[in-house]
Amino acid sequence: MRKTVYIWGGPERFANYRRMVEDAGARAVFGDAAAGQALRWDALLLPGGGDLEPWRYGRKNTASRNLEPERDEAELRLLEEFTAAKKPVLGICRGLQAINVFFGGTLAQDVPGHGAWADGDRIHGAGSAPSPLLPLCGGRLNVNSAHHQAADRLGGGLRAVQWAEDGVIEALCHRRLPVWAVQWHPERLGDRALGRRLLGALLELGR
Repeated sequence: MRKTVYIWGGPERFANYRRMVEDAGARAVFGDAAAGQALRWDALLLPGGGDLEPWRYGRKNTASRNLEPERDEAELRLLEEFTAAKKPVLGICRGLQAINVFFGGTLAQDVPGHGAWADGDRIHGAGSAPSPLLPLCGGRLNVNSAHHQAADRLGGGLRAVQWAEDGVIEALCHRRLPVWAVQWHPERLGDRALGRRLLGALLELGR
């Protein structure tokens, strides 16, 4: 039976993520419920999107935009349930930021040089520390950027494993839980194998 990956929101908004999940041999499940989902599905995926409300990490709003308060509330509740159940979680772009905030970290509200170009994502190199926690780390990888915020102080239990040349964190993992996150967008890369490998390896950690 195929494993199931829950995504809060509608399929029309997250079609690229559905494709990535299917590439990994799993089934994407969409919905607007934030309670009881960890008991029903095998994993949680937190996609990209607007900024988190800064008060959630103890800061005033100095540069955050396109806020999604309802989504913040739902995804942080889902993180509580899925991590309590020790089920796999993958965060992408905003998802990495949500994971960092959930574990008590903070965000840099405006990071220059990482936003998308007018005609698409920015491509840049990222160096990695060898890590058994995330199989794509170890060596150098070209990744795509489309963000203006990033993880600042890391939350409890989190470990950075990949960085851009300017030091911005490009990937992190939890030291004990099956929680991985990347600041880049594997669902939009031309090489779809990266997203397939990333999500497929994480799903293997599920019970």
